Amino acid sequence: MKPGRVASVAGLAALAAALVAAAAAAASSAKDSPLTNRLHRSSRVWRMSARNGARFAVTKVRGVASPAERRAELDQQFAIRTAEDVAKELGEMKGVLMKAGQLVSFIFESLPDEAQAALATLQADAAPMAPSLAAGVVQAELGAPPEKVFREWGDLPVAAASIGQVHRATTRNGRDVAVKVQYPGVHDAIETDLDAAEAMYAMFSMMMLKGLDAKGLVDELRARMREELDYRLEARNLDEFARHFAGHPWVRVPRVVPELSTEKVLTTEWVDGMTFEQFRTTETRATQQKAAEVVWRFAQHAIMRHGAFNGDPHPGNYRFHHDGSVTFLDYGLVKRWSPGEWESLTPTLDALIVERDPEALVAAMEASGFLRDGHGLDPRLVYDYVSSPYVPYLTDRFTFTREWMREALTRIFDVQGPHAAVIEHLNMPPSFVILDRVVWGVSAILGKLEAEGPWRGMLLEYIADGEPASEMGTDEATWLAAAGR
Repeated sequence: MKPGRVASVAGLAALAAALVAAAAAAASSAKDSPLTNRLHRSSRVWRMSARNGARFAVTKVRGVASPAERRAELDQQFAIRTAEDVAKELGEMKGVLMKAGQLVSFIFESLPDEAQAALATLQADAAPMAPSLAAGVVQAELGAPPEKVFREWGDLPVAAASIGQVHRATTRNGRDVAVKVQYPGVHDAIETDLDAAEAMYAMFSMMMLKGLDAKGLVDELRARMREELDYRLEARNLDEFARHFAGHPWVRVPRVVPELSTEKVLTTEWVDGMTFEQFRTTETRATQQKAAEVVWRFAQHAIMRHGAFNGDPHPGNYRFHHDGSVTFLDYGLVKRWSPGEWESLTPTLDALIVERDPEALVAAMEASGFLRDGHGLDPRLVYDYVSSPYVPYLTDRFTFTREWMREALTRIFDVQGPHAAVIEHLNMPPSFVILDRVVWGVSAILGKLEAEGPWRGMLLEYIADGEPASEMGTDEATWLAAAGR
C-alpha cells in the first residue's frame, strides 16, 4: 500500500481533532445537548485522534522489522480501522464535521476500498436520531404526531445524513413521500464547527497558505450552511430547479409537498431508484456512461446557464435509473452567483481551458483574487498546478479514473513538492469555495464510473457556445430550443 493512503486517513483524524479543538478553545459556553455541547464535541474528537494516533504508532513499531509486504498489510489494516472509527464518530456528531467526512468518503481515492466503504456510510447511512426525537420535531412543526399527520409513517429513517434524516411516509390522500426531519440542536453544532474552521484556516494561512483569506472563506461556508438549515429555502430551491429543468431529457427533480413542509420538516414526492453503489455494480457500462454525463451536465448547466447550483455533489444525494437518467434529491446547499461573481471567475477559466495561456492565466488570477500582486511566480509553474483538476478539458478525449483522481489530489496537497511556492501564495476567493467542491465532487463520481468522453468539447458548449459534442449535448440543445431558453 502506498504511504499516501495511510497519510490520508491519519490526516482525516488530525484534521477533525484540529477543527474541534479550535472550537473548544473558542467556546464561551456549553449547552445541555451532546450535539451542541462544544466541549463534548471537542473531547470526542480528541479521544478519536488519540486512539488513532496510538494505533498509528503501534502499527509503525510493529512494521519496523517486518518485510515490505507485511508493512503494507499493517498499513492497510490501520487505514480501515481508522476509517471505521472516524465514520462512527462523525456520523454521530453530524454537522460540518460529518459533511467533511462525506466529502472525504468518495473523493480521497488514496484510501483502500474497505476504508472508503466505511466512510461511505456517512453519505446516507449514519447513526439516526431516536424515533421519539424525530416524532417530536414533526409534532412541533406540523402540529400533530407523525401518525396523525400521515396515513403511514416509518419510524426508522431510510437515510440519515449531516443535517437531518429522511423517513418514508404516505400522505392522507395516499401519496408516497419522503419526509426530511432536521436534527434538534444541529444549528448550534454547525455554528460551533464553523467557528473552529475559521481558527483552523487562519492557522493554515500562517503556516502554509499565506495568501488565504480565512475569514472570507468561512463566512461563505457559514452563509451557505445557515441557508441549508432552513428547509423553507430548500423547498423554494426545489421548486426553482424543478421549473428550470422541466422537460429535461435526463435530469429529474422531485416535487415539494408545500402543505407538509416547514423550516425543519421538508416533504417531497417519493422517488424510487438505485443508490450509487447499486447502480455502479449492476448496470451496463453504457448506462453508467450516460448517467455520468447527466451528473456532469446537470452541474455545468446550473453553474453557467442558471447561475445557481447544488453545492453538495455526493452520491447519497442522487438516485439512478435504468435508462441512465438521474434524480437529484438535495437542494439545501445551493450557491447563487451574486452580481459580478461569475464574471470575475470566467477569465481564469478561459485562460486555463480555451486559450491555454499561462501568462493570461496568472493575469486573470491576479484580477480575481487567486493571487496577489508581487508574488513573482513562474506562470508555467502556476499553470501546471492550477490545471491539475482540469486535465480532462485540455485534451479531445479523456477517461476519468480513480487513479487520476488520486494523482490529481496528491499534486494539489503536496505542500513540499515542486508546486510548494504556488501553494504558499495561492488564495481561494470566497466565491470559488462551493464551486471548487463541485469540481472535485463531480470528478470523483466520474472517476468511479470510469466516464469517458469528449469533455473538452462538451465544456466548450457551456463556456464558448460550442456545438454539441455528444448525443446528449444534442438532446439538451433541442430541449433548450423547445423551452425557449
